[in-house]
Amino acid sequence: MLAGFDIIFLTLSTAEFIIGMLGNVLIGLVNCSEWVKNRKISLADLILMCLAISRITQLLVLLFESFMMGLNPPFYSIYKLAKPVTLLWRITNHLTIWFTTCLSIFYLLKIARFSHSLFLCLRRRMNRVVLAILVFSLLFLLFDFLLLEAWNDFFLNIHAMDESNLTLFMNEGKTFYIKSLILLSFSYIVPIALSLTSLLLLFLSLIKHIRDLQLNSMGSRDFSTQAHKKAIKMVVSFLFLSTVHFFSIQLSNWLLFLFWNKKNTKFIMLTVYVFPSGHSLILILGNSRLRQTALKVLWYLKSSLKKGKPISSLQIDLPEPFQR
Repeated sequence: MLAGFDIIFLTLSTAEFIIGMLGNVLIGLVNCSEWVKNRKISLADLILMCLAISRITQLLVLLFESFMMGLNPPFYSIYKLAKPVTLLWRITNHLTIWFTTCLSIFYLLKIARFSHSLFLCLRRRMNRVVLAILVFSLLFLLFDFLLLEAWNDFFLNIHAMDESNLTLFMNEGKTFYIKSLILLSFSYIVPIALSLTSLLLLFLSLIKHIRDLQLNSMGSRDFSTQAHKKAIKMVVSFLFLSTVHFFSIQLSNWLLFLFWNKKNTKFIMLTVYVFPSGHSLILILGNSRLRQTALKVLWYLKSSLKKGKPISSLQIDLPEPFQR
């Protein structure tokens, strides 16, 4: 029998999973359909589509881990399955963070206005810059793989020991655990630092742009100003949610190390859903095409429910390749 808190935990996890899936599936389908229809795709749409795919996988892994914690199966019965799940979580989480960082850098190179030769050179080679960042991120991912094997074996040894030897082992392994946690956290710090740099440069570009408009006696509500402000809002939302995500993961790592099945650990797990679910909604609201598609879907759902039609009978206008 599941305890009352476990039922609440699984219910909330499923609800957050559904919200995140709806948002990311919408982003993926819209950008994929545009790609099929136009036979080409912009760099921003490609990043959004890859980001949506990685987050869909990430949410599936999160839901699986939530059910492992909520149902509380024996440790050894899930250990062989937990190792590849942990690896898959690390890959999807790594890609999600770095794809979002690429989006922040794209906003910077596309919208900011600087006359420095280095910035202009990076702007002309925007596609190569984004590709180079992704290749650079793979170096961190390969380094993480080496640590994850030792990390998983460390947890297995903890659960394999009896209580008489557990205290001694934890004292001896404490240094290893702290070092591993710091090294695994480093791959989060670098993309967050890059996004923070993008935000600061966007802000400086906005100030410079508004000053130029004032000197020329022009209004401050031109297209470039609005684009700056919109990009800044998107990067700020990413930095805020990624910071919450980062500290939630670090705190859950410590709590899982000390208390596998405590209520506090499960509560922290719920906050891990905030980034992949919440940020997808912000991306939809900040993109006119995605926002219009979402409103159109909601309008069809509302109309269908009023007329008493089943949801499966809805016919939403998709691009021609998806209508066949």
